[in-house]
Amino acid sequence: MYSKHIASALVALVLSLTFALSPNGALASSPAKGQKFLVTEGTASYYANFFHGRLTANGERFDMHDFTAAHRTLPFNSVVRVTNLNNGKVVFVKINDRGPYVGNRIIDLSKAAAQHLGMIECGISKVRIEAYN
Repeated sequence: MYSKHIASALVALVLSLTFALSPNGALASSPAKGQKFLVTEGTASYYANFFHGRLTANGERFDMHDFTAAHRTLPFNSVVRVTNLNNGKVVFVKINDRGPYVGNRIIDLSKAAAQHLGMIECGISKVRIEAYN
C-alpha cells in the first residue's frame, strides 16, 4: 500500500521536473509528446473519502492519495499542470475520471493534489489548468 503511494509521489516529482518552466514561461524540457493543447482558468474542487476505492470513469479505482483528477472532456491519461492562483503552488495530475458536476467548476482533484495545492481547508480554489498530451 505504501509503495503505491511512494510510486505516485515519485511519478508526480518526475512530471514536475519534466514540466519545469523556464522564466519566460516556455517548457524547459518537453515530455515525449508534451504538446500543450488547453489552457483555462476557473474553480477547482476536490473529492476524497466517499469516492476512495470506487471505480473511476476509465475503470481505475479512485485513490485519494494519488495525483489524479476528473475533467468533463479531457482525454483520459492527459497530464494536467494545475496552478493554484491564490498561492502559486503547482501540481501535475493525470485525468482518470469525469466531472466535476457541481456549479461552474473546471476540475475535480484528488485529495493528495488538493493538499499539495494548499486548498483542503477552503475546499475550492481559483486555478489555471494546462493540459498536455
